[in-house]
Amino acid sequence: MTSDFLIFVLIGFLAQIVDGALGMAFGVLTTTALLSVGVAPAAASAMTHVTECFTTAASGLSHLYQRNVDWRLVIRLAPAGMVGGAIGAYALSNIDGEAIAPYVSAYLIAVGLYILYKAFQPKFPRDVHDWIVPFVGGGGGVLDAMGGGGWGPIVTSSLLGRGHDAKKVIGSTNLTEFAVTTVISATFIITLGWSELSSALGLILGGVLAAPIGALVVKRLPVKPLMIAVSLIIIGTAAVRFV
Repeated sequence: MTSDFLIFVLIGFLAQIVDGALGMAFGVLTTTALLSVGVAPAAASAMTHVTECFTTAASGLSHLYQRNVDWRLVIRLAPAGMVGGAIGAYALSNIDGEAIAPYVSAYLIAVGLYILYKAFQPKFPRDVHDWIVPFVGGGGGVLDAMGGGGWGPIVTSSLLGRGHDAKKVIGSTNLTEFAVTTVISATFIITLGWSELSSALGLILGGVLAAPIGALVVKRLPVKPLMIAVSLIIIGTAAVRFV
């Protein structure tokens, strides 16, 4: 077992702990970590997306087991997210995704601050028939495909900001991400071949091992610390990319 493989396992494990517990940041954390250890940008993005096909499945099943999923929310998010992901993947070949990055980061910082404010306010959960849910899913899918990540930050943060239950949002977002990621990643899986796919095996192993832990954290952790943690990671990752 090579040192590079063990590093990839560790990266996948830690990134999935955060993503499973907070409903976001696997793509951002994994890509950033891979770049820091010398992986080329294109390869880092490809490995991250291929890995997410497996980690999102494991994370979604773990959240199902812990009863963190609201199927009504999943049904409203998934179709829009898949369509948005397909549109974003197509548009990426014609539009520079980096051009919209500053606007996305500014939006995420604002949403993160709003969630931090909401964490200290009385909770008035909205019904899952909130009209904006499909639009959030579609926008999250587009931005995830074009930016190499963003489903969790966009969807989780937006729904938490709207007042939805934190644990159900995180569980449902993680489960739905499997369908969205599969659509976005299909081209990578077809074109990479087995040699490139094998480079992601360490990330896949680490992420799958961590998935049950993240789901358990969501089930056990009180809502207020969860929302505070979500807001801080949104602000931090968005501010870094904005700069």
